[in-house]
Amino acid sequence: MRFTAVDLGASSGRVMIADITPGAIELTEAHRFPNRPVRVAGTLHWDILALHQGVLDGLRKAGPAESAGIDSWAVDYGLFDAAGRLIGNPVHYRDSRTADITERIDPYEVTGLQFLPFTTVNQLLRERLDGAETLLMIPDLIGYWLTGRIGAERTNASTTGLYDVTRRDWAWDLVDRLGLPRRILPPITDAASGPVRDDVAAELGYSTVVTQVASHDTASAVVAVPAAGPHFAYISCGTWSLVGVELPEPVLTEESRLANFTNETGVDGTVRYLRNVMGLWILQECLRVWDHPDLEALLAEAGKVRVEAVIDPDDPSFLPPGDMPARIGAYCARTGQRPPEGRAQAVRCILQSLALAYGRAVDDAARLSGRPVEVVHLVGGGSRNALLCRLTAEATGLPVVAGPVEAAALGNALVQARARGLVGDLAEMRDLVRRSADVRTYEPRGREWPQ
Repeated sequence: MRFTAVDLGASSGRVMIADITPGAIELTEAHRFPNRPVRVAGTLHWDILALHQGVLDGLRKAGPAESAGIDSWAVDYGLFDAAGRLIGNPVHYRDSRTADITERIDPYEVTGLQFLPFTTVNQLLRERLDGAETLLMIPDLIGYWLTGRIGAERTNASTTGLYDVTRRDWAWDLVDRLGLPRRILPPITDAASGPVRDDVAAELGYSTVVTQVASHDTASAVVAVPAAGPHFAYISCGTWSLVGVELPEPVLTEESRLANFTNETGVDGTVRYLRNVMGLWILQECLRVWDHPDLEALLAEAGKVRVEAVIDPDDPSFLPPGDMPARIGAYCARTGQRPPEGRAQAVRCILQSLALAYGRAVDDAARLSGRPVEVVHLVGGGSRNALLCRLTAEATGLPVVAGPVEAAALGNALVQARARGLVGDLAEMRDLVRRSADVRTYEPRGREWPQ
């Protein structure tokens, strides 16, 4: 059977074709398009119309399939009025409107989320909600434009700071305490599907069904982790890195809160117990400032140099767009370290700093959850970065299995396939990935770089 996976990332969107049989899954790219934010009157927005057009173009190129599914990043949303019209372009989570928020307002024992200033609940408190009738997270928004169906898919709802991770519903008491209107939160859904609108079918040249998948891209990526047992950690590595373990229940202890770990919902009631780490955003911004040099050559050179400096990837100075090489230098100066000299040293500094952050997160996840970790699965775009994978094995002291690259799209397609009865539970889906995906294992070895 053929399925179409729409995977919207923070820097690009992809429409992938997945051909799935009981013994294999084959993924091919139908369309890829940039996701460029736009600053208007001082506010950074997502160009949601361009994203929607990219999705339509991709679906048209992909052609007819059993169904399509949509996943994207978390926390951001669009507001709609009573007539179903979008009220302005969604604001980007990197916009400065929440930069001064330093304390959480959602109780950890209810939402289970780590503190991030740009969580949905914090954005809403800086939002004018006059005339807003419905809030839709980004994948729900695109799905609404395709099908006319309104709902809040659970894995993305669990990232908002308005979701009760134990009761598995909106945290209505918190909504009321914050003075947010209940009406804007649509019903939470786990599995739904519906045909595209007639006008969408006419534009595509065919009709199809949109199947609700794990719409948070990390939730979809974790579905496609090729793990053979429960004792694994995962790193979903792209613009952001999400590092954690999969659990049956949330961990809501005070120690977990102080360690800034998050409990997000996964497929089949699982909990993605993880910490957000800034990820390859810092490297991406450096490459932009350097006018996009040859990355492979730069990584090869970075693998040969030694750098003592280590940055904290989650330092607030690295969150907004800007001159990242200068910020790395400023951070090193501020912390009494010798800044990297040249591009190769800067890249080495970034990657070893990420690997160290991954190592801390894996250790903390195992300790706080009581779940032993025997192997680390690094999936997503970062799995192509051999230097990062090798440094991560050294930092964690564990084997790192790198791949698949398009884990979110694979997980997206597999959930669609399960809705058609083609595959079964998570273990069966992961077994199919193991038999189909290209992966590479990096064994740990002693390291000669900063602790």
